[in-house]
Amino acid sequence: MTSEVVENEFEFYSKAEKYWKDVPPTVDGMLGGYGHISSIDINSSRKFLQRFLRDGPNRTGTTRALDCGAGIGRITKRLLLPLFKTVDMVDVTEDFLTKARSYLGEEGRRVRNYFCCGLQDFSPEPNSYDVIWIQWVIGHLTDNHLSDFLKRCRAGLRPNGIVVIKDNMAQEGVIMDDVDSSVCRDLDVVRKIIRRAGLHLLAEERQENFPDEIYHVYTFAMR
Repeated sequence: MTSEVVENEFEFYSKAEKYWKDVPPTVDGMLGGYGHISSIDINSSRKFLQRFLRDGPNRTGTTRALDCGAGIGRITKRLLLPLFKTVDMVDVTEDFLTKARSYLGEEGRRVRNYFCCGLQDFSPEPNSYDVIWIQWVIGHLTDNHLSDFLKRCRAGLRPNGIVVIKDNMAQEGVIMDDVDSSVCRDLDVVRKIIRRAGLHLLAEERQENFPDEIYHVYTFAMR
């Protein structure tokens, strides 16, 4: 539980904001010096996502996606814009969203909104998104804020829409990282928060071919 490791909620959020303000607006910056894993990450995410976009009665639509904790738009550019008509981006760091406008190039014209906001304060527009993609950012939310945010995401989905979380998973319990002011939860804690938000797990997958020294990374799809 984050309540056991986060002593001061205000400090937890403000320290993270300060950390990201000092991070260079590059792919390597977004990935903490692991820019070389970006293609492996994107290719796996595309395969995971496409199983929901295939033909069928419960097929997820491809009209609009939301990229949460979007940074400069690495996922928007390489995963979401090739698959969706329009994309919205939300990130707490204004400089990253400013950089995104040039980083995304011509295709960036299909980004409708750049929301500068922490996810604890962000509400997706109801009944608007086919896919809400949340990657490497849930550690910056307390358990209560994450659960509440996921409830708002659930309300933001169009029919057959899905919420996707892709993030680091601890081996056991909840681990605090004082450097970027984030937490890493184990699988059971994350699954409990998903259930608490009233979401149902559709798929869960461990990322392969990442460096051995980093946390295991899992992807969850839910609605």
